[in-house]
Amino acid sequence: MSHRIFATAVLVLGFSAGTFAAEVRGDAAAGAAKAAACSGCHGLNGNSTSPEWPVIAGQNANYLLDQVRIIKLGGRSAPKMVPVVKDLSDQDLADIGAFFATQTPTGNEADPAYWKAGQKLYRYGDAARGIPACSTCHGPVGRGNPAAGYPALQAQHSGYTVRQLEGYANGTRYAKDAAGKPQSANATIMATVAARLSAEDRRNLASYIQGLR
Repeated sequence: MSHRIFATAVLVLGFSAGTFAAEVRGDAAAGAAKAAACSGCHGLNGNSTSPEWPVIAGQNANYLLDQVRIIKLGGRSAPKMVPVVKDLSDQDLADIGAFFATQTPTGNEADPAYWKAGQKLYRYGDAARGIPACSTCHGPVGRGNPAAGYPALQAQHSGYTVRQLEGYANGTRYAKDAAGKPQSANATIMATVAARLSAEDRRNLASYIQGLR
């Protein structure tokens, strides 16, 4: 029997907003029409049906702005997204981000075989291995921290989460800048944490996160 985790508090995982998010104020109403360009992969309201594409419903707008900007500038590889976003203005992106931030994430249930182990690691971490609790940044219900630019995780496809953690661990999620640093403010922190996770840890965490609401 599948399990869905409900909670009432708020918090997040591991990226921070850059300056871009503060430069443009998005309008969710205007973004509703513009978001049609995203619906082919992410769904009409940001709830994608395939783990190939992340759930972005309920994602905080600052994080979406920064990530799309990084993709446009070549700092994160997303070949299928580039043709869609390359001609969108900063205002377009801000409006789209504002729209998706107002949507409600839905999705699959947590895998009953793995979510309890994932819950323990998510909530408490593993001090012996230097792994902090994910809830410290991403919060007990995985809703993120808009003020800090930390992303929401709730209802995310487990397969997608596993791939992103692997990308952090092996250093392929972001390209490096001229100084050799990943082009996302908190990427180094996430890379350190992800490298300490075993394949089983990633699977367990991803299952738990998929069931968070």
